[in-house]
Amino acid sequence: MLVALAGCTGIDVVSILKKMRMNFDEFKIIVEGELTEEHPRHFTRMHVVYEFKGKYLPLDKIQKAIELSQQKYCGVSAT
Repeated sequence: MLVALAGCTGIDVVSILKKMRMNFDEFKIIVEGELTEEHPRHFTRMHVVYEFKGKYLPLDKIQKAIELSQQKYCGVSAT
């Protein structure tokens, strides 16, 4: 589930930022989650960290792309 979330939101964020004509040198997603102890085990919490490297990276554009992905486009986020 964590890998699916990273892939889904990652594709969205990159696509949205390209449409905003924003260039970056490197992009990395780190995902962590907490599982329940009892079966069926499921995630009670997921934490996603987006890391960008580049020369000019407007934070407002990055935040907008992430919000759009998580709230509108990534179906895994809604699960």
